[in-house]
Amino acid sequence: MKVLGLCCDHAGFELKQFVKQWLDAKKLLYKDFGTYSLDSCDYPDFAHPMALAIEAGECYAGVAICGTGNGIAITLNKHQGIRAALCWIPEISYLARRHNNANVLVMPGRYITNEVAEKVLAEFFSTDFEGGRHQRRIDKIPIK
Repeated sequence: MKVLGLCCDHAGFELKQFVKQWLDAKKLLYKDFGTYSLDSCDYPDFAHPMALAIEAGECYAGVAICGTGNGIAITLNKHQGIRAALCWIPEISYLARRHNNANVLVMPGRYITNEVAEKVLAEFFSTDFEGGRHQRRIDKIPIK
């Protein structure tokens, strides 16, 4: 069965705990790459291992959370096989999957409620990539 990766820093910890409950309710498997508390920490320490697991095929996709979502998204997108999309409303989550084939959902832990996060998650995991003209664009993203 497919395994999803999860990671966050201290500012995303509480939302990540909510995400885990949501995934458990959906019976979706995940691997938690940390952090595991509210203690101050550095998001790259958790983003890089998750990104490597996705690139290696150990996880098929991921959810990442930090305070604004920006730092962890920037870190994740340094990896050639990652398309991390910062999403704070369901419509952006939908388009991140539909047009960009995002494989990591990034949410801003300090700026999103659990109720909105639930809708963002639902859109991300229920939306298929459209392909077509969007695939051509995605093919141009990696640095070769």
